[in-house]
Amino acid sequence: PQIAVLLSIADGTSIITEGVWDSRFRYVDQLTLMGADIQVDGKMAVITGVKSLHSAPVKAVDLRAGAAMIIAGLAADGITEIEEIDHIDRGYEDVVEKLTKIGADIKRVTVTDGTQLLKQA
Repeated sequence: PQIAVLLSIADGTSIITEGVWDSRFRYVDQLTLMGADIQVDGKMAVITGVKSLHSAPVKAVDLRAGAAMIIAGLAADGITEIEEIDHIDRGYEDVVEKLTKIGADIKRVTVTDGTQLLKQA
């Protein structure tokens, strides 16, 4: 999923083939919300690069998708909010603090119902 983010803003068309996990491409719907041009056909994703991604509310549907949403949010124009961050917390210790230390504009926010999300500008 992480490389798919980079390929989505690269020039040209790229193909990713998944040979292990049947539902690996669950993150694609989230990236398309941000303007990525990705078509899934079975175990293959065809990614056509776009000029830029834009902000959108997205979900971390699994651990690796969560990392991909962080990368996409940092690369996108505008403010991206990532929900269902329990997947991210499970696999990446202190990710907000670590990314902030290297200059990322990211923070953890608690909304009125107590749900936490990551917000990136």
